[in-house]
Amino acid sequence: MDLVLCHTTADFDTLGAAVGLTCLHPGARIVLAGGCHPTVQAFLALHRDEYPLLERRAVDIEITSSLAIVDTQALERLGPIAPWVTDVNARGGEVVVYDHHQVDSPFPATKTFIDAVGATTTLVVEVLKAQSVSLTIAEATVMALGIHVDTGSLTFFSSTARDAAALTWLMEQGASQAAIAEFVEPNLSPSLQALLEVAISQFQRDSCAGHTLGWVMLETPDFVPGLSGLAERLISLMDVDSLVLAAGYPLKTAQKLVLIGRARGQIAAQGDRAGVDFNQVFTPLGGGGHATAASVTLTTEDPDRIFQTVLAKVRAQMPATHMARDLMSSPVRTIRPDTRITEAQRILLRYGHSGLSVVDSAGQLVGVISRRDIDLALHHGFGHAPVKGYMTTQVQTITPTTSLPNIEALMVTYDIGRLPVIESGQLVGVVTRTDVLRQLHQEQQSNAAQNEAEQASGLAVPIVRPPMATQLSSLLQQRLAPALWAMLEDMAAVAMERGWQLYLVGGAVRDLFLTPAADPLALQDVDLVVDSAYQTLEMGAGVVLAQAVQAKHPEAELQIYGRFQTAALVWHEEAAQNRTSLMVDIATARTEFYPYPAANPEVEASSIRQDLYRRDFTINALAIRLTQPHAGQLLDFFGGLIDLQRRHVRVLHANSFIEDPTRIYRGVRFAVRLGFTLEPQTEGFIRHAIDSGVYKRLQAEIAKLPALQTRLKAELKYILEASYWEAALALLQQLGALVCLHPTLQLSDRLWQQLRRISRWLKQVELLSTLTPWQM
Repeated sequence: MDLVLCHTTADFDTLGAAVGLTCLHPGARIVLAGGCHPTVQAFLALHRDEYPLLERRAVDIEITSSLAIVDTQALERLGPIAPWVTDVNARGGEVVVYDHHQVDSPFPATKTFIDAVGATTTLVVEVLKAQSVSLTIAEATVMALGIHVDTGSLTFFSSTARDAAALTWLMEQGASQAAIAEFVEPNLSPSLQALLEVAISQFQRDSCAGHTLGWVMLETPDFVPGLSGLAERLISLMDVDSLVLAAGYPLKTAQKLVLIGRARGQIAAQGDRAGVDFNQVFTPLGGGGHATAASVTLTTEDPDRIFQTVLAKVRAQMPATHMARDLMSSPVRTIRPDTRITEAQRILLRYGHSGLSVVDSAGQLVGVISRRDIDLALHHGFGHAPVKGYMTTQVQTITPTTSLPNIEALMVTYDIGRLPVIESGQLVGVVTRTDVLRQLHQEQQSNAAQNEAEQASGLAVPIVRPPMATQLSSLLQQRLAPALWAMLEDMAAVAMERGWQLYLVGGAVRDLFLTPAADPLALQDVDLVVDSAYQTLEMGAGVVLAQAVQAKHPEAELQIYGRFQTAALVWHEEAAQNRTSLMVDIATARTEFYPYPAANPEVEASSIRQDLYRRDFTINALAIRLTQPHAGQLLDFFGGLIDLQRRHVRVLHANSFIEDPTRIYRGVRFAVRLGFTLEPQTEGFIRHAIDSGVYKRLQAEIAKLPALQTRLKAELKYILEASYWEAALALLQQLGALVCLHPTLQLSDRLWQQLRRISRWLKQVELLSTLTPWQM
């Protein structure tokens, strides 16, 4: 499938179905016929880069051989791109239609998927589910929005059980409830519509550190049902973070007062402070609910006094919102105005950015250029041209103290995905859509059923939403050996003296969640990453930190690996002060680029986010901050916590196994050792890498790249020495991955018999000799 076409004035159903089809057909691009529903436009202003959208003007229909049309069977609804359908059909190309409208239309399609369900997205979701395709949170969210909006959240008569089942599966895939609540518009009764106009005219607000509180007190002649729906509409329309709605009506000798509190979910999930907790506010008054939604009904002679008391309690809880300095990436990768378009594209490819900041010779910001700008320039053959002809020069900027709500508003208002952060005239960072979405759409632990599911998973702490920093700090202190915890605190103090951030990363964090809470976490090797926000010395911040720590602990042996800016501190058992042997690897946060498949990576200093992105699997891309003031903060940029819960081994990006084929063996080892399964798309990437012949490159390069040979030998050694070697080799054979060792290697029945015999013999030798199996 080359292109997926959405009808004019695109709604969430056509967009959701289109995104689903791109998951079914990787490489397909989405084209909007023209215009969007206002809520879809607002949604795409934040999320555009999450989906493979293509500008109409960038399409060459002459080389297009297959189209999919979603949520319509009328050519006229495709507006200016309607001729594409007849063109492709006339050339014998494939034209597929997905739609839930039951109409008799002479649409020129070669294949149709049409059924009477509530949303077209449901039809696509059923295919995705049948093929066990995994979705990202962004993909699941837009598809869930498509079903919610077209079925009135399953309240319209056209809704079916199939729509409900599709929504259930999308929630299991991680659809963001916060985003759904923000973009789905509920309907109000006529009486509430009239009351809404009064509420808007009397609405008041207050702001503190970027957090906005709104309130209104209404008088009605009698009880009005559905006030909670009115509160939901008000908090959205008036764009406040927290809302107090009061409605009073007269009794014979007093007044009945209904108080409703609402807080936006993303605000309530920020950091260690849980935001305004309306349950705490209303429980003493005899009401209650949840932190973000609570109410109370009172009989009183002085409703104004109670209302003001509630407002005072809410104001006392108003949290300080996140600011640009908390979200931004730093340092910023920049280019000059005379940089060629082709060079800018190479930089984007190398570092995975969606845009670049352009600065002059004095380091002053003069423009920004996005991936879309570069793609269009290349499409028109201007790769040789300087970026100054294509960059945006009227740049919206922010400061380190700009609040998160204001950042979001700028992105929506100006439809931009990158905001440079300027301090004292200098470019000090950049905040992207991804940074904002990561903060806004943290998954929340919403009900007791989720709690039970988390406990049943056997994990040490709940993982549907990130644990709070104080919780993780306490957990680390309780689970680690006292001497190791003291050592980590010492290292964090040294890092803080230099203004650096220190993180515990990799297997130690993964095992913290997987090991039963009652068991101590026995670690013999610990991985730390130093994020210095700049390359302090040629050796790297990791080496500098290791040297400073070793000066305080001379009993530790210091090992330095200069090329990769890493160091290791080793405490041998006899010098470990009642500890077992311990190795602490300290690395500078870095990024890697593979110039060609199976090559050794090129390495340079970078940020913690880029450092985690270069890792192999999501379950190993978790980090815990050790430095104050946010010690204990969990960094999970890629959904590793969800994969731990699902017991999946999932790769971070599609080319991972092509860049480093030894990750195939590593993935199999983790899956078998942990009792996990390879996530279906990850297994598909493995098979694609093998089918593409990457093992031939591996065999051709291995003699010239001793590091690659060492990595492959190490992975094979880990597997053959482990108790699970049979299961691992069986899975490698099932995947066809043994060709990485030899192009004709197959485990025949006879070879299996010989391997098992050798295994039994080695076990006997171990009882009689000190030789290890690998040395044999």
